[in-house]
Amino acid sequence: MLKISPPTLSDADALLAFEVENRAYFEQWINARPGDYYSASAVREAIGAATSDRDDDRAYQYLVRLDDTIVGRVNLVSVTRPYFNRATLGYRIGRRFAGRGYASQAVKRAMDIAASELNLSRVEAIVRPQNIGSMRVLERNSFVAFGRAGRAMHFHGEWHDLVYFECHLDEPGAPPATGPAIAALTPKSN
Repeated sequence: MLKISPPTLSDADALLAFEVENRAYFEQWINARPGDYYSASAVREAIGAATSDRDDDRAYQYLVRLDDTIVGRVNLVSVTRPYFNRATLGYRIGRRFAGRGYASQAVKRAMDIAASELNLSRVEAIVRPQNIGSMRVLERNSFVAFGRAGRAMHFHGEWHDLVYFECHLDEPGAPPATGPAIAALTPKSN
């Protein structure tokens, strides 16, 4: 059964192994972490920082596990209170676990926590339009594409567009995102 839980210092070795195993795979989609992140001491520091962020209501990081194996991560960061009660969602699933629906399940669990435990009203996510799979994960979890920024991210020596998504957690029964909303914001193929 897939579950999410905050990282603890007892997860440091397994988390380091997960990050090292998936480093090249993740760097296809996100900016690379500094090389010195990939050490036991740096991972322990990162877990300590995640715990502080959680205690101070700044960010909530979770490990995604299948039984006892780390298969990914899902995070709610940039928590903004009061007035907005919002956060930004990020997630990643390891290469050998991709394509099995784990990202959608992990995002659903994070959104349940965002609504019930964290009392967030709005969660945003940002995706490059080339990452169709990630946009589908958001769509399955009732996110709606609401904007596009051209040449907004410098990545691998090129400028890339970004698609912005939102999910309002305080609107029960709100309709889920639909394909045409996303299609209107993705690049047309020739």
